[in-house]
Amino acid sequence: MGTQSPEEVLQEYLRERGMLMTPQRKTLLQLFLEEPKHFSAEEFYERVKQVDDSIGQATVYRTLKLFTESGLAETLDFGDGRTRYERRLGREHHDHLICIRCRDSIEIRAPEIERLQEEVAGRHGYELTDHALYLYGICPKCRGKE
Repeated sequence: MGTQSPEEVLQEYLRERGMLMTPQRKTLLQLFLEEPKHFSAEEFYERVKQVDDSIGQATVYRTLKLFTESGLAETLDFGDGRTRYERRLGREHHDHLICIRCRDSIEIRAPEIERLQEEVAGRHGYELTDHALYLYGICPKCRGKE
């Protein structure tokens, strides 16, 4: 992916599969790139409807799948049965701290955890290619409700 723009990455991915960059895909890519944090497909579809109600739910779901397969997006599993998406291309790696009550989450960047993961993988003869770390707990806001 290197220095390609998100649109170039998607166009190349589509071209390799004999697919076209449709106006709907272009609109969805623009909206996707504007999303400040992770979101579910349902939340994204609600936003899309406000901008262009001619884009159907199935198109949104299929396009999110294309974004993931092309490397533009990644899926997140916060343990509540809802897949979430976030931008992958051009973002620094991070992990997530998730509240088990309200499902609010915080992105965390901890170099010491990254080093430890590399160390553990190396001890077992692995070279890490990717990883995801989810830490679950109860956020301060929810703890205050007890």
